[in-house]
Amino acid sequence: MTYTADFHDQYVAALHSYVNTRDEDSLAAGYDLGRRALREQVSMLDIIENHFRQVDELSRTSSVDAATALEFLLQTLAALDVATRGFLDGTKRYAEQRARAESLADREQFRTALVNSLQEGFFVADVDGAVIEMNSAFAEILGYPPEGLPYRWPQPWLIDKRTAAEHQVRVREHGSAQYEIPVRHQDGHLVWAAVSINAVRGSGGEHAVYVGTVRDVTAERAFAARESAVMRLATSVSVAKSVAEVLATTLDECRTALDVSRVVAVMWPPGEGEPTVVAAGEPPETSWRTMDLQLRHTFQDARHQLPLTAKTVARPDSDGRTQGLVVMLSGAADVALWLELRVPRWVSAEDRLLITVLIGHLSLSIQHVRQFESARVTSLTLQRAMLPPLTPPNGFAVRYEPAVPPLEIGGDWYDVLPIAGDRIGIVVGDCVGRGLPAAAIMGQLRSSARALLLTGAKPAVLLEQLDAAASLIPDAYCTTVFLAILDTTTGVLEYSNAGHMPAVLAGSGSDTPIMLTDASSVPLAVRRNETRPQSAKVLSPGATLILFTDGLVERKHESIDEGLGRVAAVLKESAALPIDAVADTVLAQLAPPAGYDDDVAMVVYRHQLAPLRIETDATAEQLAPLRRRLTSWLQAAEVGEVQAGDIVLVLSEACTNCVEHAYVGRDAGQDTGDMSLEVELIGDEIHARVIDSGRWQPPAQTPGNSGRGLVLMRAMSMSMQVQDRGDGTTIDLVFRVTRDGSDGQDH
Repeated sequence: MTYTADFHDQYVAALHSYVNTRDEDSLAAGYDLGRRALREQVSMLDIIENHFRQVDELSRTSSVDAATALEFLLQTLAALDVATRGFLDGTKRYAEQRARAESLADREQFRTALVNSLQEGFFVADVDGAVIEMNSAFAEILGYPPEGLPYRWPQPWLIDKRTAAEHQVRVREHGSAQYEIPVRHQDGHLVWAAVSINAVRGSGGEHAVYVGTVRDVTAERAFAARESAVMRLATSVSVAKSVAEVLATTLDECRTALDVSRVVAVMWPPGEGEPTVVAAGEPPETSWRTMDLQLRHTFQDARHQLPLTAKTVARPDSDGRTQGLVVMLSGAADVALWLELRVPRWVSAEDRLLITVLIGHLSLSIQHVRQFESARVTSLTLQRAMLPPLTPPNGFAVRYEPAVPPLEIGGDWYDVLPIAGDRIGIVVGDCVGRGLPAAAIMGQLRSSARALLLTGAKPAVLLEQLDAAASLIPDAYCTTVFLAILDTTTGVLEYSNAGHMPAVLAGSGSDTPIMLTDASSVPLAVRRNETRPQSAKVLSPGATLILFTDGLVERKHESIDEGLGRVAAVLKESAALPIDAVADTVLAQLAPPAGYDDDVAMVVYRHQLAPLRIETDATAEQLAPLRRRLTSWLQAAEVGEVQAGDIVLVLSEACTNCVEHAYVGRDAGQDTGDMSLEVELIGDEIHARVIDSGRWQPPAQTPGNSGRGLVLMRAMSMSMQVQDRGDGTTIDLVFRVTRDGSDGQDH
């Protein structure tokens, strides 16, 4: 109230001033008063009432121009008029916007109802791929409710995120895309969705949002997948040769159609015994004893259910959803199959139909495979029985690798036969054809070759004689044979080749392996005019020799030289491995991805120089023969001539000491003393030992030129130890073998 009275007092003063002066400044005071009235919320009616009261009082005391007074009043009310019109405009706009909002709400409700009425799933995604809007059909197809919006990229229902990202890039580049993609429903089951998506551009031309539809095509794809899977499975398992192959094929076909993670087959033997377990997929299953106890009970219970019927199995923690299906595939209740789903889910009628169709094919295929494997085991047992014992002489490794696909046994064979002394006969052969006829020919030729080897004849003569035997055996025509005789002491390999693969020889150093292609002639029982040739090769210490049949190297659309080159490369890389490891490495690294399609017979030999052992009388007459034998042994060990001379000198000196010192002073009539020399090549070192059973006499007080032997021996060897045993003396010496011409000693 105080503010209003003060306002009216100032208004009266300003009005009087303007009436008296009528200038612009006095008139402007009225506008300021109007703005003040707005701030202080002075009523417009109060201003007008006060104005006319003052004008009436002025007219009684003096002459007042009513028009002038009215001009001041209007100037005061100008600010109030502007505010009033702004309020009215705002009120009008508010009413308009409210009406528009109500209209938009009605339209949004209509739009929502329309979108939710669609049978196809509808969604809106932002530029980052996040789903920001969906209809009820979309939520029903995927099982994810609208309350979870936004579903950011990558969405939880995506399985193949890489493919989904590729589709997303295509939409951004081309503005639209249509594709089918597998998705994971929230309850875990697989859904195939047909997606159609388009980009909606903003005012600036950029993609603002993406609008799309989703249609559940699981049933359509299930029908097509069922037909395709049944056809592929029936074709694949009909030619399968093992239960593992059947299960792998089954898993491949059921992984997509049924979302199966693994397939396990259990086969019970006749009578008592632990069943055999074969599995494909993850996690692996290897034996009945290590199998999960609950799964084992599932298999045991399956033996009481009807054959060729699938029973769903639910785990206690899966809310009744199916964990897998168990099927008895035979009426004898001896073969059961477990199909384990990737995640527990409800099994649809389409799934059951597909499983029913698959069971019939699987039952027939597994019965076929079991018969095949039984016959194959019998055939391979016969084949191995016709081969020599699996334990070869020292330094040898033998392998027989049957071909994977065929059932029949073959005509490939090997033989390693000690003949006499240190000589060993080696035979690798390959008869034409397959099956029992080829195996019968092979058995006769192997027996003939064994008998001929025992005669001690040379390889070329043996092949001539084996050729004559082959001409008397029906269908032995064109059999190939590589026959060799090895002296393990000297390393001399004599050989003759009748149309067979060449042997491959790899040295112990860095030299390239060589093919033993000399002494080659036509196969057995083939007309020829020349005698069989023969050649020889000296194997150096540490050298590796391999003989094999053509199944190891022959490949379709490839020259035989490429296969031989692979053998040489693997042999060189594995030169440092033990001989058995060499054989395994060759077979493993040369095996084709699908396994060998022809039998492989193989003999591998690692030549090690036999230790030299000489026991003789301790007399001066024996020193020269001892030096000759030692020199020959060092040559076989590939010791250089200069270094070999030094070693002979040192060991001869050691033996001379035995002769001159160990038995001096013996009484007349006693037997001549003895001495022994042992020399062995170990890696790059030669270890030597000289032993006598006498007692060395003390050195003379004035030795003259003698007494320097031990000094010489110590200087020319890498190490030397002299041991007085009481009943004799032992001298151990070590020499380092060098291949570069140096003396090999440490100075």
